[in-house]
Amino acid sequence: MKKECIAMILAGGQGTRLGMLTKNIAKPALPFGGKYRIIDFTLSNCSNSGIDTVGVLTQYEPLVLNSYIGIGSHWDLDKKSGGVMVLPPYVKENGGNWYRGTADAVYQNLDFVEHYEPEYLLVLSGDHIYKMDYSAMLKHHKEKQADATIAVIRVPSEETYRFGIMNTDEEERIIEFQEKPENAKSDLASMGVYIFNWKKLKKHLIEEDQNPDSSLDFGKNIIPKMLNEGEKLFAYGFQGYWKDVGTVESYWEANMDLIEDDASLDLHERNWIIYSVNPSQPPQYIGPSAKVTESLLNEGCQIFGEVSHSVIFPGVYIGKGAVVKDSVIMANAIIGDHAKIEKSIIAEKAIIQKKEIIGDNKKNDITVVAT
Repeated sequence: MKKECIAMILAGGQGTRLGMLTKNIAKPALPFGGKYRIIDFTLSNCSNSGIDTVGVLTQYEPLVLNSYIGIGSHWDLDKKSGGVMVLPPYVKENGGNWYRGTADAVYQNLDFVEHYEPEYLLVLSGDHIYKMDYSAMLKHHKEKQADATIAVIRVPSEETYRFGIMNTDEEERIIEFQEKPENAKSDLASMGVYIFNWKKLKKHLIEEDQNPDSSLDFGKNIIPKMLNEGEKLFAYGFQGYWKDVGTVESYWEANMDLIEDDASLDLHERNWIIYSVNPSQPPQYIGPSAKVTESLLNEGCQIFGEVSHSVIFPGVYIGKGAVVKDSVIMANAIIGDHAKIEKSIIAEKAIIQKKEIIGDNKKNDITVVAT
């Protein structure tokens, strides 16, 4: 069952910086944008790019994510030849281990990759918001005759410390990699999107597994090892919207980005649809006393109060006299009459009592209410 290129999505992260939002679910399963989960973007990018074989590497709190992905039909990935498969750690003849690092998650699933005999392996993070044509990146990888290609995006100099930074020559060849540097030499940040020549990557994974000091991580071990051994690594510049929603602040900002009149991330683009699981709820209802402006509303909502500049997920009830502003209200939450919600994230099924006030705009912090 030979495939030219298959994808492995890293979806096992705990997302500790998201606090209570990821207490019981993996970060890629976190609801986003009024109707999606974060992993919808990576799965849809694969489907739209013609990548029809995808392994999803899960570990932390996988139940919701496994159930959500199912057989992959919502992303047109329910193929007889390929499709999407969830890959948690498992026990082998000599025992089993949790995934030690990002590269170890791929290494422990060598049999899955080898089954498809790919020439190229696309490795993706399942917790980023963006739209990207991976087939264009693969074309660039072939043209450069690269051993590995890393997608990069320019970031403000004051934020380089948060990312793996690539230093390149005039031919876009990567000559140095700095992992979250204090003093970065460039502003080209890794997006966590890699294409490897599979045979080369397999060799380095096997060798690195023998290193007792290695955490088998792409950023910490595999990329530096390949550079040190003179492999040809190239950067692939990306210029669209991309957001790492690893913190409460960045998650809230990414949701608010969708509300702009000319949003940088266009969810209405018909030739690059972000697919999702339909909530199958009745039509939304806007009551006679309601006022809704600059907001995203999904199916099943019942709005009787005032909503402005907010993202409202399916099945949310907002009572009479309630005010919701600059906030994200997740599915099936109930906002009582005359409650006031400002710059907050209200988790699924949370109940805000009548006249309760959530969020203090004087501090300008983001308030999170979880169940």
